[in-house]
Amino acid sequence: MSDINPSFDEDAIEAARKRFAGPIEFLKSAPALEFLPADEVPEVAFAGRSNVGKSSLLNALTGRKALARTSVTPGRTQELNFFDVGDPLAFRLVDMPGYGFAKAPRDIVKKWRFLVNDYLRGRQALKRALVLIDSRHGIKDVDREILEMLDRAAVSYRLVMTKADKVKASDLAVTVAATEAEARKRAAAHPEIIVTSSDGGMGIAELRAAVVEAIG
Repeated sequence: MSDINPSFDEDAIEAARKRFAGPIEFLKSAPALEFLPADEVPEVAFAGRSNVGKSSLLNALTGRKALARTSVTPGRTQELNFFDVGDPLAFRLVDMPGYGFAKAPRDIVKKWRFLVNDYLRGRQALKRALVLIDSRHGIKDVDREILEMLDRAAVSYRLVMTKADKVKASDLAVTVAATEAEARKRAAAHPEIIVTSSDGGMGIAELRAAVVEAIG
């Protein structure tokens, strides 16, 4: 499975590593649009179903053990969380609220949905969204809802598989092929996906390079 991820040249991989080796700090949480930071640098947002491993992937991506909070309780991220990368500031990572959680009150789910939708439609700094898909399950209907939201908002996005180490290689290959096929059908989706494992480090270097590529 070594060739399962798109290839970036060595210079791109090293440049991305250096970008993420510098200062990375939590900036703020925004429960509503009026609390968003100034639209001053490029942003890359991370979206994913609750329990998809978003916080773990952000920590692996940045090489920090506790930059993003991890929790055994799905849906803990209820706001847009912003992280500054670089000094001087180069770009921001945005941790979006998890979706698909069954136990959250309906009014809270509705509030989060409006927040995400408004952010996607109105944020000029947003260069790309990364939509995380659990390798154990593939794309679910609840994932398609966010993909359709991104398509309608004309926001460029890329699908990123998580927890690849939890799946047999043969099963992973089938899920990856199905996910790639779905990505090719969607107007705003990048045609190549990235397969990752936060624990094993698979795909992390490629994901860093993809983030840096997206911000230009």
